[in-house]
Amino acid sequence: MIEIKTLGALRASGYQSKSIKDELRDNLIFKLRNADSRFEGILGFENSVLPDMERAILSRHSILLLGLRGQAKTKIARQMVTLLDEHIPVIEGSEINDDPLQPISAFGRKCVTEMGDDTPILWLHRSQRYVEKLATPDVSVSDLIGDIDPVKAATQKLSFSNEEVIHFGLIPRAHRCIFVINELPDLQARIQVSLFNMLQEGDIQIRGFKMRLPLDVSFVFTANPEDYTNRGSIITPLKDRIESQILTHYPSDIAIAKAITLQEARLTKEQREKITIAPVHHEILERMVIKARQSEFVDGKSGVSARVAISGYENLVSAVERRMLIHGEAQGVSRIADFHGVLPSLTGKIELVYEGEQEGPVNVAWKLMNEAIMDVFLETFPNPEARKRDKDIYGVIKAYFGAGNHLQLKNDASSESFQKSLNEVAGLQKLVATQIENTEDTPVYMELMLHGLAETQVIGKSQSNAQTDFSDPLSRLLNFDDED
Repeated sequence: MIEIKTLGALRASGYQSKSIKDELRDNLIFKLRNADSRFEGILGFENSVLPDMERAILSRHSILLLGLRGQAKTKIARQMVTLLDEHIPVIEGSEINDDPLQPISAFGRKCVTEMGDDTPILWLHRSQRYVEKLATPDVSVSDLIGDIDPVKAATQKLSFSNEEVIHFGLIPRAHRCIFVINELPDLQARIQVSLFNMLQEGDIQIRGFKMRLPLDVSFVFTANPEDYTNRGSIITPLKDRIESQILTHYPSDIAIAKAITLQEARLTKEQREKITIAPVHHEILERMVIKARQSEFVDGKSGVSARVAISGYENLVSAVERRMLIHGEAQGVSRIADFHGVLPSLTGKIELVYEGEQEGPVNVAWKLMNEAIMDVFLETFPNPEARKRDKDIYGVIKAYFGAGNHLQLKNDASSESFQKSLNEVAGLQKLVATQIENTEDTPVYMELMLHGLAETQVIGKSQSNAQTDFSDPLSRLLNFDDED
């Protein structure tokens, strides 16, 4: 079809126009019948959000995606493009993608009237049929709908009421397209009013001049529930005209959260080939995010975005890479010490309540990380508390530190130095070997065991930006000078 270049050839081909909502519906029906993928890369919504989206598309509805930050609302909207026809015909030179068979603008109608079957046409790819606008308080009616162009009126000696003097805004230019407005509550109420007739009747009014312009637009809106109280709201008449409101959510389990992080993390080919993030460390990272969503110090209404885990994973990789570059190492494996590099990804993306502000964002981040470490430790190794009545498998390690020994793990230590320091702790390597089958991961789990024993108060721990010190807890309590 894209070889057709004139209106006459288009008519001869038997091409039939359809509305964009019918187009979305027909293509979705085809994919459902053939079990084709509809929303690629959207994980965790298979039984909740995506079925709601498909029902709304089948109903030819305008859609509001409502959810906290980092819940893939915009990504879902962008995926709707895959449900459009690959190409559609438009009149060449039209500002609003006029359908050659059903032109709605003065320019389009004039072309067809004057040139008839010789009217030139172009083919618009579906990737060009997606328009996105972030709602901000400074958005005006002229930005969305349009305004009178006095220069055009003067040069062409036309009245301001003439349609040809209009400078079209974003929505008319999105004719036959998907139009997305992100963060809808941030749009001023008077601007939201201008969308009423666009959604329902297809009328537009510019500077008091009313014009019938039956635009064919599939509207998708996104909003954050927090915005309803903090910055604005969606006015009731507009909500009434949006037929489907779909609620999004965070991943329901940690396996989905991991898959999302791995899919979205932006890593170089070299980083993927040379750096290994131990599975246990990825587990700790995702648990940090989950604990942040549940923490009494974090504002749950604001949400904790999936971007926290994604940015944290990227920083974790970069922490390993930096250490490799410092020591000239060809390969690198993550450590708990590398989580110092993850903390900035957390502190910059969470909103704290009053108690959290009193604690400070860095201290809250440390607390979340240490809680996640303890959970993973208790799922990996025997609980020290449960073993007190039986044989204490951690007795040799406790005796080592009880004898006055201490261990200093520098954050940027080379792999050789790091392994050597861990091996100094009597009984540590042997105990880990009895609990973990994969010997290649022994250093990873040796470090985890030390941190876990510290979090369960078996040994003492102090952390700084440069190193972590492990020692006997009683000696640490008595060492007031070090604490000062």
